[in-house]
Amino acid sequence: MRARRMWSVLAGLVLVAGVAVAGLWLARGFLATRAMERIFAQAMGSDPLAELPDGLHVGLCGTGSPMPDPTRAGPCVAVVAGQRLFVVDSGSGSTRQLSLMNLPPPRVEAVFITHFHSDHIADLGELMLQRWAGGAAAAPVPVYGPEGVATVVEGFEAAYGPDRGYRIAHHGAEVVPPSGFGGEPRAFALDPTADTLVYEAPDLKVWAFPVVHHPVEPAVGYRFEYKGRSVVISGDTARSERLTRAAKGADVLLHEALAPNLVAIQRDAARAAGRSNYAAIMEDILSYHATPEQAAAEAQSAGVGRLVFYHVIPPQPVRALEGPFLGRSREIFDGPVQVARDGDFISLPAGGEGMTTANRLNTFRF
Repeated sequence: MRARRMWSVLAGLVLVAGVAVAGLWLARGFLATRAMERIFAQAMGSDPLAELPDGLHVGLCGTGSPMPDPTRAGPCVAVVAGQRLFVVDSGSGSTRQLSLMNLPPPRVEAVFITHFHSDHIADLGELMLQRWAGGAAAAPVPVYGPEGVATVVEGFEAAYGPDRGYRIAHHGAEVVPPSGFGGEPRAFALDPTADTLVYEAPDLKVWAFPVVHHPVEPAVGYRFEYKGRSVVISGDTARSERLTRAAKGADVLLHEALAPNLVAIQRDAARAAGRSNYAAIMEDILSYHATPEQAAAEAQSAGVGRLVFYHVIPPQPVRALEGPFLGRSREIFDGPVQVARDGDFISLPAGGEGMTTANRLNTFRF
């Protein structure tokens, strides 16, 4: 009898649980809608930049390369100095990543371009559009870069020209002011012997310096300095003495890197399949990218606080590939080494020595 009662109780509990699960399943649309309401109310009613502590913050809105990687957008780095948002490069898919990191494109005050390879500019048109339409911008976004940046900006404006007309006609000039469309190119000339100050605001300086990416010339990296903290972004480069000099004492060095041992797997597979064109490209790219070990040597020589790899070549859809990618990097550089993923966010409090890391991707997911 006791066993029968136990089974009866268990059966009842299973029935109740089943009814509850069925109820939740039937109500899933209602619950998801309510969650969506809460999330968007919070998103629209808050200022994500004001919520950050004063300091220099770096967000990886794209850590990939031209090679397809389902886990990474094209090269893009967001820099927040105080409550001012800047973007360095605008690779494919990176504008959406900005939004998913709760770094609103309408808040972008300026864009900095390292060079004009397609993977570094592919999303520039989308970024300019989202900043304009999403924020009712009254003036174009300044786009800084070496000589040639005007051609790039004007090309995207021409491509998005019809869309500009559609949106103004649909939403009206008060919602999308015609004067705010596109970008304002601000080209700078490089000093062959010293870093070039290209942007200055209270407590903030941005310096550009040439890097080695032949035959791509000019190609530059950037150093951001804010209230005693500093971040250096390499852009695409082979090993570069100028980069090492520019990175001296920086808190964080974001450096591109290519692992020859992993690229060789792609090259050999292409050769075996008779794809000589692809195999040739895999061979050619070795000459104008740095290996992780070379970047680690630069970081060690510059005395940086943290080395972060982005523009990762080849793709690394699983973390198990990080070891083969890094090679001997951790033996060469004695500080923290990080293989960045989209959404990674590094915070450097103003005037201090601390550093925190997190991942902000999919902030709005529920």
